[in-house]
Amino acid sequence: MKREYTRKYLYAFSIIPMKLMDAAELVKQPPDVTENPYRKSGKEASVGKQIPAPEEESACQYFFDLNEKQGRKRSSSGRESKSSPHPKQPRKPPQPPGPCWFCLASPEVEKHLVVNIGTHCYLALAKGGLSDDHVLILPIGHYQSVVELSAEVVEEVEKYKATLRRFFKSRGKCCVLFERNFKSHHLQLQVVPVPLSRCTTDDIKDAFITQAQEQQIELLEIPEHSDIKQIAQPGAAYFYVELDTGEKLFHRIKKNFPLQFGREVLASEAILNIPDKSDWRQCQSSKEEEETLAHRFRKDFEPFDFTLDD
Repeated sequence: MKREYTRKYLYAFSIIPMKLMDAAELVKQPPDVTENPYRKSGKEASVGKQIPAPEEESACQYFFDLNEKQGRKRSSSGRESKSSPHPKQPRKPPQPPGPCWFCLASPEVEKHLVVNIGTHCYLALAKGGLSDDHVLILPIGHYQSVVELSAEVVEEVEKYKATLRRFFKSRGKCCVLFERNFKSHHLQLQVVPVPLSRCTTDDIKDAFITQAQEQQIELLEIPEHSDIKQIAQPGAAYFYVELDTGEKLFHRIKKNFPLQFGREVLASEAILNIPDKSDWRQCQSSKEEEETLAHRFRKDFEPFDFTLDD
């Protein structure tokens, strides 16, 4: 009989180490748990004033808080280690699995087209651009789309967008941005200036919607201050346009999509009226001509260059 009780005793205390348990098991509460009766003091309840409700108690606090910062680690000597006074080194940008034409450190990049370099992004003239000042905003590290960018890269992309808008506005132009995350491996945010004398922003918007309907492309308008990350998941194929007013048009690519759609709309008679330039491969220039255009853009952009302030 004594041996039987011993076996039951050992079974009752057969504890699984926390590191082997699922997070769901760690935060699971036993049945018949009631609300905390001490959330409001008696005085506050009797007065009946509307007071801000305290933050909802996280379920994970029943056993321990998974979100709570852990204490300082102990070294092998048993003493607590002090936090290092030196800040953490920034993470290295993600690297491509193979050769990439747009990773700045890659030997495949045509460096003579690069016109400005920031901390996380850089500007380059577009190969076979629709105009002499058609540029690309590109991340220095290897990111496939805007959706996959880290927070610090997004911040600098937004800074480049705002700066380019001011730059082109000073030259009597608005700018259209578009991205095609389809059959591409590195984010290329196209920035195409359009002279204000040619058309209005509403004309550009109408041109995109009209040509999308003609090609049976569902181009939806999304809220002005919305984030593409709220609409598209990492790895999802999509096309989106952003106007200088902040308006955005979005298409979720399900199967096929015309690769030159963005260029075709902007090159059309309704916008730039250069239909022969809808395909970048038909707009090749010599390296000497490209170097001249890049030098000119660097010089013109310098008064707006925020990287010089860092």
